Amino acid sequence: MKRKRSLLCLATATLLAAFTSCKEEVENTYSNYRAYFVCQNVSTIPQLNAALNSLGIFATIRYDRSRFLFADETGHTTPVNATAIAGNSSLQMGIAGFIVGLPNIPELGSSTSAPVCYDLACPNCFSTYNISKSLQLKEGGYATCTSCNRTYNLNNQGQVSAGEGGISLFRYRINYSGNTMVINN
Repeated sequence: MKRKRSLLCLATATLLAAFTSCKEEVENTYSNYRAYFVCQNVSTIPQLNAALNSLGIFATIRYDRSRFLFADETGHTTPVNATAIAGNSSLQMGIAGFIVGLPNIPELGSSTSAPVCYDLACPNCFSTYNISKSLQLKEGGYATCTSCNRTYNLNNQGQVSAGEGGISLFRYRINYSGNTMVINN
């Protein structure tokens, strides 16, 4: 009985050491900032429809005065009244809005690409100065911050691809099925 107890104590101590030793090195995939957005008519919004159905295409979603603005990298924007988008009674737009799309590089361990969603705020400006600086979409699946001059690769997990190093874009969970997209965390 003593031997079983000793083995159990040793196993517990080993597990605790394993979980706490890497604590500083772990970066969560998804952001802790509140996000909840539902769009049940994706096909009626050209920018969003293209972003969720075409590899390497991205769109932004912003909330402005009781309407949502869906924009692509060229600046073409479709405004949609907030009342036309169902399921947003508890709307949470992250820090500055969203960038959604279908990356042309699948995530590690996957053979196909799945939609991704990032916060529209520059994570390095927000983390350093606690200010929300919105990113600008660029051709080829990039987003840039005019404040800190960093460029993020939207096709590669939102990592910094140009400028001073830093953290990757804040990311949210996204589910796209049929004609409905749900963003949450």
